[in-house]
Amino acid sequence: MESKESSLETSTPNVSPSAAASNAYALGLTQFQGFWIPSTRVPTSSIISFQKYFQALDDDIIVASTPKAGTTWLKALVFTIVNHHSYTLSNTPLNSANPHQLIPFLEVKLYRKNPNPDLSKIPSPRLFSTHLPYPMLADSIKHSNCRIIYITRNPFDIIVSLWHFFRFMDDWSVEDCFEMFCRGKEGCGSFWDHALGYWNMSLEKPSNVFFLRYEELKEDPVAQTKRLAEFLGFPFSMEEEKTGVVNQIVDFCIFNNLKDLEVNKTGKMAETILPSYKLYFRSGKVGDYVNYLTPAAVERFNNILEEKLSGSCLTFK
Repeated sequence: MESKESSLETSTPNVSPSAAASNAYALGLTQFQGFWIPSTRVPTSSIISFQKYFQALDDDIIVASTPKAGTTWLKALVFTIVNHHSYTLSNTPLNSANPHQLIPFLEVKLYRKNPNPDLSKIPSPRLFSTHLPYPMLADSIKHSNCRIIYITRNPFDIIVSLWHFFRFMDDWSVEDCFEMFCRGKEGCGSFWDHALGYWNMSLEKPSNVFFLRYEELKEDPVAQTKRLAEFLGFPFSMEEEKTGVVNQIVDFCIFNNLKDLEVNKTGKMAETILPSYKLYFRSGKVGDYVNYLTPAAVERFNNILEEKLSGSCLTFK
């Protein structure tokens, strides 16, 4: 990867002419420090400020992900686990605030509003999030004992979810979105570099980086929630497990329940191009890509992924 002092290169990704003409998502990509960044939503100045000024604490918790990999669900789980002794599920802030409000993005929210925000008054443990690749994180994070929970997902479902997510901005096709991913030119990407960065660190520093697949969380949310709690340093007691606390948390944070909360149905988003919180809740299904991508497209991207992940032992269902 390029150094943090690398110059900017703004470019239209190599997509079809129709996409290049109309797709604001593609047109907003800037190559920065070796990755494609959606600079219309994440100014490079906010990334530089974050890298320069953020001072990680050893008990900080950071939710990391590529866009559309299950970030909202994971944030709800992390917030509830960390605060399950402070709030009941009937009075948790999640009933009146979207998970992204409670665990704010460092580069999108905090350092975009202020190049050097005062984060010292945030109660411990501080909860933050990021879509940035691991090499772009502030050095203070890498040199601290803070905990990073990284979630990723079958890339085909990410492609379809991302396409749906930004359709409110422009009329672009799922084929255009797919072509961008094949070329590694998506926000905070490429997909394989993003995943490999956190995967390798989870192997090198397993007590600091927790690597989670969305499909694993869907398949056994209770077991994965217990693993998350152990990693975060907020394990459930035997009594809590016996009385169903874990299951209650899972049921509260499940996709359909979050989707049906009034704040996520009617809430409006401030200081962002996204019009409402309901955009974060479309389907949540595993394997929905089969309804949008052809078998030939799947085979093509599988071949690319196999080559890019070769030797890493990282696999996707």
